[in-house]
Amino acid sequence: MDIDHSCDFSESAVEHEDIPPDPALQEICGSEANTEFSKDMTEVSTMTSFEKVSQGINHVEGGWAKMINADDTEVTARYKKKYLKDEHCQHTVMETASVMEHCNQCKEAEDCFPDLKDEKVVQEIEYKPSARIISVLRDPNKVKRTATSLSWHPLDYHKLAVAYSCLEFQRAPKNMSFDSYIWNIEICNKPEMTLKPISPLVCLEYNHKDTHILIGGSYNGQIGYWDTRSGSQPVQMSATEHSHKDPVYKVIWLQTKIGTETFSASTDGQVLFWDIRNMNEPTKRLVLDPSKKGNREKAFGAVSMEFENSMAKFLVATEQGVVVSCNRKLENTDDPIVCMYSGHHGPIYALQRNPFFPKNFLTVGDWTARIWSEDIKESSIILSKYHMTYLLDGCWSPIRPSVFFTVRMDGTLDVWDILFKQKDPILSLKVCDEALYSIRVRDKDSMVCCGSQLGTVRLLKMSPDLCTLQKNEKALVSEMFERETKREKILEGQYRERHQMKHCSSKEDEGGKDDMEELLACTEREFFETVEAEKKKIENGERERRKVVCVKTSK
Repeated sequence: MDIDHSCDFSESAVEHEDIPPDPALQEICGSEANTEFSKDMTEVSTMTSFEKVSQGINHVEGGWAKMINADDTEVTARYKKKYLKDEHCQHTVMETASVMEHCNQCKEAEDCFPDLKDEKVVQEIEYKPSARIISVLRDPNKVKRTATSLSWHPLDYHKLAVAYSCLEFQRAPKNMSFDSYIWNIEICNKPEMTLKPISPLVCLEYNHKDTHILIGGSYNGQIGYWDTRSGSQPVQMSATEHSHKDPVYKVIWLQTKIGTETFSASTDGQVLFWDIRNMNEPTKRLVLDPSKKGNREKAFGAVSMEFENSMAKFLVATEQGVVVSCNRKLENTDDPIVCMYSGHHGPIYALQRNPFFPKNFLTVGDWTARIWSEDIKESSIILSKYHMTYLLDGCWSPIRPSVFFTVRMDGTLDVWDILFKQKDPILSLKVCDEALYSIRVRDKDSMVCCGSQLGTVRLLKMSPDLCTLQKNEKALVSEMFERETKREKILEGQYRERHQMKHCSSKEDEGGKDDMEELLACTEREFFETVEAEKKKIENGERERRKVVCVKTSK
């Protein structure tokens, strides 16, 4: 019998078990056999010891190939040039550099914050935000439409109202449905409720005072509101003759005690104020005429709006790339338009104030996203890079003051953190292949929903880094906004000084031109006077000569 004497080391404890024979098998087989088996075990313990020695190395230069002479500078320079052009070398160096940078940051954090644990330090340094799609809401109609507006329920965070419309002028497909829906995100197969407007809804908003009521702006310019307790039909619609003449791109509820006042914006150049208790005609009307004469033909077309209850002014984003600041109470002023902020090269599709710092607001349009300060009107204080595709919507995070989101025409969702990067997003996620037209963030936990051109709404869950307020984040963002505002003020003052100097120099040039013209005229006058005098002298000389000739001939 061969016995295996090899050692078998294991961390688990050894268990012995005695299994008695089964009497039922004895009756079946008709034989009796007794078997006893036990393994031979060997237990061995070993004590190991080693000596630790620290020794430094003075490394000057090395790593050369065998055929390379390290003393020959020309050969080594040629080898370096060839090796650095290798793609594998570049990739290896970049990976090594990132590891070294990470280790250096960890060491600096340990030196600066010795009380913190290593895991926490590493977690703070490794700022790697992420997002994943957790649910998809698809337009139930065969003819797909664009999800143009999204609105979360103020109390029930599982409900989402989505407005569907076709924004391409006179290209709406035949048999297109006008319905919009209220979804329960836990039941993605079927909408919870259908809203049936007269014309497709471009925008839709929940009432924060009475959460059963929604206000919607239609493609034909009418305003209507729904009560979910009354069914799918609108409770009341605005009269066509007193409504907008273009699609209504934005509706906002006014935060009043009654909660029945709202106002709307359209590309027809008007901002109309409404009371849903009587929607036959608007209560107030504002024409976005930059000349402040109320001329609708010269008015800016409104695309988006922003209203903050604590501010005395509301903002309107226009097709011309200008943000118009307007007085909230139109009846108490003769000048409803306060000022304008210009900088975008095309329509501004999104406009929102920072929820923590209302004096700073975000605009999304053309190829950029910009952050403005109310004190600076000439330019934005923070500007993103220019993208290759249009940016169609954006919004701030309700939890973190430094984070905002934008969506692009190529179906990409960008997440920005201005404390980490200002020119580039910290996360870019390809959500779908079609254009993303709308985005809205839930107040509770920063869950993001994105509406696409084909009517598909995708729900994305953000990583904890994007949903948790960081330490001293408010103070850092406030300091950044103040610093950038001061910088822009200095640049604006320098620009004005240069402009004034150019203006004065142009005036001096004009004065110099006038003096030169006077000098030329005087010279020309003197020249002609001299010529006339010479002519007279010549004529007088001719007369005298003729007289002398006549006298001689008479004699």
